[in-house]
Amino acid sequence: MPIDLAIRGAAVVTPTGVVQKDLFIDGGKFVDGESAATQTIDGKGLTAFPGLIDSHVHFNEPGRTDWEGIATGSAALAAGGGTCFFDMPLNSSPPTLDGESFDLKLAAAKASAVTDYALWGGLTPTNLDKLDELASRGVIGFKAFMSNSGIEDFSRADDWTLEHGMDAAARLGLIVAVHAENEEMVAGKTAWMRSRLPNLGARDWVYTREPLAEADAIQRALLLASHLKCRVHVVHISNRYCVELVNVLKAQADASCETCPHYFMLTAEDVKQLGAIAKCAPPIRVAPHGNELWVAIHKGQVDTIGSDHSPAPWSMKSDPDFFKAWGGISGVQTTLASLLTREPYLPLERIAALTASNVAKRFRLAGKGQIAAGFDADLALVDVNDRYTLTREMLLDRHKLSPYVGRTFRGLVKRTIVRGQTVFVDGRIVSEPIGQLVKPGAA
Repeated sequence: MPIDLAIRGAAVVTPTGVVQKDLFIDGGKFVDGESAATQTIDGKGLTAFPGLIDSHVHFNEPGRTDWEGIATGSAALAAGGGTCFFDMPLNSSPPTLDGESFDLKLAAAKASAVTDYALWGGLTPTNLDKLDELASRGVIGFKAFMSNSGIEDFSRADDWTLEHGMDAAARLGLIVAVHAENEEMVAGKTAWMRSRLPNLGARDWVYTREPLAEADAIQRALLLASHLKCRVHVVHISNRYCVELVNVLKAQADASCETCPHYFMLTAEDVKQLGAIAKCAPPIRVAPHGNELWVAIHKGQVDTIGSDHSPAPWSMKSDPDFFKAWGGISGVQTTLASLLTREPYLPLERIAALTASNVAKRFRLAGKGQIAAGFDADLALVDVNDRYTLTREMLLDRHKLSPYVGRTFRGLVKRTIVRGQTVFVDGRIVSEPIGQLVKPGAA
C-alpha cells in the first residue's frame, strides 16, 4: 500500500546538520524507507525545518477575541512555519485559573486552531487550591507574574504564592514559567518618575524597568525552585546579563530561559519611533543589549525562542501617555524569519533547536520537535534564500500591527504541515481546524 506523502529533494534540518534527503509521511508520522506515496511534494530548493513550537503566545480567547483569537492567531503561526502553540492563561477572560476556565479555552481551541496547541494554567494568589485541578486537565505548566500583569483578574505572585505554587508544581511534575521583574523596583521608580514629569514616554518606560529588576526576580525565583526541586522556565529575557545569571544558577536549579525576537531585532530607538506597537515588558533596550543577546544565543546560552505574541486593538495602543498604552508585541508570524535574518547567521540546526527540539524536550512533548521516524510529521518548507519586505497584507493575525512591517526578511515559508496535513501554502490557510491538545509527558 502506498504511504500518504513523500517530499522529494528538500534540504532537511536535523539535530546534527542539514542533509539532502527525501521525507516520507504516513499516518501523521515520519517514517523510514523509500515508498510509493499517494501524494508527492517537490521540495527541491527548499529547506525542511521541524515545525516551530511557540511556547509563549497570548491568543486571548475566550473573552477577548477582539484582541486576537485562536483562529487568526494559529493561522499567523502556521504562516510563519509554526505547528504548535502554548497559549498563556491571560489575557483571556476568564483567565485559565481552574478546570472550568481550562475547559472553555479547550473548546475554543478545538473549534478554531489549525495547529496543535498546549494550554498554560495560571499561578496566582487566588487559585492555589486549583492547581491539582488544572494539572488533571493536562496543562503544560503554570505561569506566574512576579510583577503586575496589567490584568485585574490575574494577580501577581508574591513570594509566598510562588513558594506555595512551586511546591505544588514539583509534586505534580509540572514546570513553572515566570515573568521575572521586581514589582517593588518597577512600581517605585514609576511613581518617582510620575511625581517629576507630566508625561512619560518610551525612554521613561525603559528607565523604570531596568535589567536589575529582571535579575533580582530571576534570582529569587531560581532560589525557590532550587529549594523546592521545581523546574522553572524564565520567559522573555531581555538582556545578556540575565541570560548569564540563569546559566550560572543552573548549577543549583532545574532552570531554562527564553528570549524573543523583538529583543534582538529591535532597539529602544525603534520603540521611540514606532510607539506602543513596540511596547512590552520587560522593555526593548538600547542597541548593545540586543547585540550582546545575539552573541549569547550563538553561544548556546539561550534555551528557547518564543514570540510572546500579545496583540491588542489600535485603540488600546494610541494613548499619548506611553505608560497607559497597552503593551504587547505581535510577532507570531515572524519568529523563524527573524532568526534567519539576524546577522551573523545562526546555523540552521541551532534555529531548529531553539524553536522546536529544545522546546519539546523541556516541556516533555514526546514525538514532537524533530524530523525523524516516529515523530509527528510537523514541518515547514522554507525558501531560505528568498528575501522579501513584510507588508501588512501578508500578515494573518487580527490587527496586523507588527513592528516589522516594512522590514526586509530572509526566509519565506512556502508550506506548513501539521501531522502530515498541509495547513498553509503559498500565503494562505488551506485547512479546516485540525489542531489537537498536547500534554506534557512524565519525566
